[in-house]
Amino acid sequence: QVQLVESGGGLVQAGGSLRLSCAASGRTVIRHDMGWFRQAPGKEREFVSVINWLGGRIYADSVKGRFTISRDSRKNTVYLEMSSLKPEDTAVYYCAAGSITADVARPFKYDYWGQGTQVTVSS
Repeated sequence: QVQLVESGGGLVQAGGSLRLSCAASGRTVIRHDMGWFRQAPGKEREFVSVINWLGGRIYADSVKGRFTISRDSRKNTVYLEMSSLKPEDTAVYYCAAGSITADVARPFKYDYWGQGTQVTVSS
């Protein structure tokens, strides 16, 4: 089993920055794909970004150029650096882990999920 705990959310003004962290415990996730999703009220869970164990990265078009995903395998932690934040980025952000060969943007592909951290961007 893998437990994921997100942190770093909060309230920020438009144009500001935040860094989210996701710490994994239990089994190592060194060979897992680690993803970030978000869910705004009344909307479906939305793919944000994923990083594989080799460091390959994929971003949703809506965050490309503004968000950066990274991982520290020694710390079993994945990060999401968010800059130039917009009000439409407001959501609960979830960390997820899985061993995925295709469709990395599909939530059902991931085996483990964190509890989420709230990000609110004010205009």
